Amino acid sequence: MSKKNKTFYRDMRRKAQEFKSREEFLNHDLKIMSFRRWGVHLPFRDYSIEIEDWVPALAATIGKVVMVTAMVAAFAAQFGLSPEFVAENVRYELLIAGALFVILFSAILNPNANLAGTHGPMIPLIPLIAAAGGHPLALGIMVCLFGLILAYTKGGSKLMALTGVGVRGGLLIYLGAVGLIGQINKTEAWASSSNQGHISFAVIGVTVLIYAYLAKIGKRWLAIPLCSALAGIVAYIMGADFAFTTEPGLPHFSPFYWWGEDTGWQLGWPNLAHFIAVIPFALLAVAMWSPDYLGHRVFQELNYPKEAKGVLMDVDDTMVAASIRQGVGSFLGGGNLASSWGTYMIPAAIAKRPIPGGALLTGILCVLASIIGYPMDLAMWEPVLRVALIVGVFLPLLEAGMQMIHKHKDSLSAGICIFACAFVNPVFGWATTMLLDNMGLIGDHERASELSSKDKYLIPGIAFVICVGSLAAVGQLPGIPAVIGN
Repeated sequence: MSKKNKTFYRDMRRKAQEFKSREEFLNHDLKIMSFRRWGVHLPFRDYSIEIEDWVPALAATIGKVVMVTAMVAAFAAQFGLSPEFVAENVRYELLIAGALFVILFSAILNPNANLAGTHGPMIPLIPLIAAAGGHPLALGIMVCLFGLILAYTKGGSKLMALTGVGVRGGLLIYLGAVGLIGQINKTEAWASSSNQGHISFAVIGVTVLIYAYLAKIGKRWLAIPLCSALAGIVAYIMGADFAFTTEPGLPHFSPFYWWGEDTGWQLGWPNLAHFIAVIPFALLAVAMWSPDYLGHRVFQELNYPKEAKGVLMDVDDTMVAASIRQGVGSFLGGGNLASSWGTYMIPAAIAKRPIPGGALLTGILCVLASIIGYPMDLAMWEPVLRVALIVGVFLPLLEAGMQMIHKHKDSLSAGICIFACAFVNPVFGWATTMLLDNMGLIGDHERASELSSKDKYLIPGIAFVICVGSLAAVGQLPGIPAVIGN
């Protein structure tokens, strides 16, 4: 059969034994795959499931349990809800993510759309949302609406194209460095809280050695399962406390239970005032998507062969999936705020795997973790959690950002981006530096001169105004009180 007559991936697939190395086989797999937008894709017909797919699946499940717990717990603290509510809502969110969206959207309907994960940067803003009179369901619906508008206008892909190399590199370096330092500090704080500071030193020390060795032999994709397992084993042997406490079970499934006045969130259904109160927060949440999605797409481009165009993440389609997931999940009663799933995409790119195979495994693992319960305890244990985030997300982000900076003019843009991010946050840093870079005030002047006035001034200017305006409204600019709070 000639290649022209081969319709499906399975017809073009070659066995791993036919290649000189595993990496050559994985690269060939990426090159021959090409997914359709919003069509039915089936495992083994349109994509394969390899052992490498378990790496992003495990990392994503660990990250999901932790991030959703942190977000729901933040909401619960503001509305006076119990730890039992948090545990049940996290179970519910794992089922919503795994059964409804991860498998349906990213493994079947559109494998170019990354999984819809949790919007971590919004967690510190939850007290402000509650203080402003916001309602979780109203917030979720508004994020869904603004996200669909951004996706429909192709705003996400346009902003990605207008973000120069230096700005991209600086953003990744900042996110990686700050996240890495934060996770190390949290590991040390956890160990010190029980007067066992030596455990954190041993755990991080072992992680550094194992990661360095895996990088040397070209097996970084093994870092998450191997380093996390060794971190847990070392910590337990050295006397760290651990126990399984979450028993098997199922959550309530009715939205009327979750949005009842005496059950679930105990808030009732939202009214018009709730929707008005959350508008600036919803705008900010969606404004934060672009730099987040940009980092994930760039990571694929750096790790995949250049010919693998058919498996790259589509930014706009990912925004569609995240928006729909947000609206449906919030209506059902979940407490998650959605974004592109970084703890999945980054390990998947390192392992040289496309989105759908690992997405299918991630969905299954999320459902199993929700029903069984006990895996949630292991995923949330500090040494396992922190090491998984270090080697699976933040260290690769730092490496990728440094890898992108080759020219002096790009290093200038990267430096300004890092400075602006540190001054306020990554949203401000990205929006400010993208505007300056496209105007030709910093970075590659030749690139700026080739841009149209619309791409040079109008689009970056609008993005800057929306981002900075949203930050000002919710009190995220240093020294400027929140407009909403007043």
